[in-house]
Amino acid sequence: QVQLVESGGGLVQAGGSLRLSCAASGSTFGINVWAWYRQAPGKQRELVARITSGGSTNYADSVKGRFTISRDNAKNTVYLQMNSLKPEDTAVYCCYVNNAWARSYWGQGTQVTVSS
Repeated sequence: QVQLVESGGGLVQAGGSLRLSCAASGSTFGINVWAWYRQAPGKQRELVARITSGGSTNYADSVKGRFTISRDNAKNTVYLQMNSLKPEDTAVYCCYVNNAWARSYWGQGTQVTVSS
């Protein structure tokens, strides 16, 4: 089992920045994909950014150039730096990991609210 705990969400004005953190504990050996998803009210969950164990990254088109995903292997933590935030970025952001045995885990989520 892997436990994921997100932090860093909150209320920010448009144009502002936030950094989300996701700390993993438990059976973290073999995690090969870390990702952030988000879900806004009335909308489907969408992939925001992902990073592999090899360091490859992918971003949703809507956040490219504004968001950066990174990880600290020593701390088993992944980060999402969000700059130039827009009201449409308002959502619950959830951390996700997948391991070498195709097991996936989700965090509880953290609310990000961007006011106009």
